[in-house]
Amino acid sequence: MGIHIHAKENSIAECVLLPGDPLRAKHIAETFFDNPVCYNETRGMLGFTGYWRGNRVSVQGTGMGMPSFSIYAHELIDEYGAKKLIRIGSCGTISEKLKLRDILITTATDTDSGMNLDRFGRYQFAPTASFSLLYKAYNIAIRDGYSVGVGRSFCSDQFYDINGDEKNRRAMSLGAMGVDMESTELYTLAAMKNIEALTLLTVSDSILTGENLPPIDRQTSFNDMVELALKTFFD
Repeated sequence: MGIHIHAKENSIAECVLLPGDPLRAKHIAETFFDNPVCYNETRGMLGFTGYWRGNRVSVQGTGMGMPSFSIYAHELIDEYGAKKLIRIGSCGTISEKLKLRDILITTATDTDSGMNLDRFGRYQFAPTASFSLLYKAYNIAIRDGYSVGVGRSFCSDQFYDINGDEKNRRAMSLGAMGVDMESTELYTLAAMKNIEALTLLTVSDSILTGENLPPIDRQTSFNDMVELALKTFFD
């Protein structure tokens, strides 16, 4: 049993969706899963297991930022045997190629975080998606008509950052397409623990134009991303 996930043995599936918001985890379980069962309520970080088209799957809230995300991903992998993790979140776009409601299939991440510097010292590890999940998600998106972009994200440690504009400009100049706060840690843990991982990000706002999605549109657009993630696991 984990310290932050208090679940019974075998109550979590090998394939897990990872939204930041625990209430989004609840929405996903109630909307997409057959026979969902809540396995965790500790600290309000809800987790559920159910079935999608006969396939066993879980969804676990992680909170915001790499330190919080790392706690839940570690326990899912080490304590509960998770083998495939897909983060389903939002991002701000810094690319003219991405519009509101598009889904960014995240190939790799740049970061300003010190977590990997602390882990690896001067060795500059490149956090990347698992090719098997990346390739599958892209082909399903094209097949089923999802509006997607494919590229890197800039994974930031701070949401309210006094140096944010400068960092975003640098990320843009190097070809990053969106800004999020968790993907570097997911891809690092996947490499360290030999599991498969992918990040899908719905564009909820544009850092370039100031546009953003209203709450009802976010829910509809996020549902498209959840469908793509589930198909990536099981199609």
